[in-house]
Amino acid sequence: MRILLSNDDGYFSPGLVCLAEVLASVAEITVVAPERDRSGASNSLTLDRPLSVKRSANGFLSVNGTPTDCVHLAVTGLLEHLPDMVVSGINLGANMGDDTIYSGTVAAATEGYLLGVPSLAVSLAGKSGKHFDTAARVTLEMVERLQRVPMSGPVLLNLNVPDLAYDELRGIEITRLGKRHKAEPVIKELNPRKETVYWVGPAGGAQDAGEGTDFHAVAAKRVSVTPLQVDLTHVSQIPLMRDWLKR
Repeated sequence: MRILLSNDDGYFSPGLVCLAEVLASVAEITVVAPERDRSGASNSLTLDRPLSVKRSANGFLSVNGTPTDCVHLAVTGLLEHLPDMVVSGINLGANMGDDTIYSGTVAAATEGYLLGVPSLAVSLAGKSGKHFDTAARVTLEMVERLQRVPMSGPVLLNLNVPDLAYDELRGIEITRLGKRHKAEPVIKELNPRKETVYWVGPAGGAQDAGEGTDFHAVAAKRVSVTPLQVDLTHVSQIPLMRDWLKR
């Protein structure tokens, strides 16, 4: 089995290193990841300049582009063989609810999915980063399950693992995405040149965190596994729009 690993925290991140070490026990691993932190890059592709690929001392390949660039390059020509699976992560911090729209971690997995490869996005739902080993072990179990019981078609799964010791987890739950309140206001400050600059404010709190959501599962110390899709069509509005055009 061949697995392509990527992320949005950069090729040097401890979550990626941990994941590569654990998955190497069941697969041939190739790492193609951004040369620097590209959190929040979403599904952007670099089209205004050429991209370069460098090999680091540990054998990981780094790209001076986005997470989507990394997976796209790898699958469409950089690698000699098509990977059997794309795994993105382990991200430091959760990617739940509306976060998935902005997440470079989810974007890397989404690119694999769009290219026809089963893909997982993996995030450690916490800020301290104490238990990447737990998230890696959960990912290994999920990879082995997909090997043993393949899905009928390409799959895109978003995993959020509580930042706890493995034995403290209370199981795995299949979830839907919750929703957040709108983001907090931008943070305005003066730079050393007395120019006004702005920082994007933090994400809002969870608005829809009820039973069945990713927020609810993680709060209950369970691993959240959310199957995602890419079709943005608002199907229920199609007949409404047809009526609207007739008026």
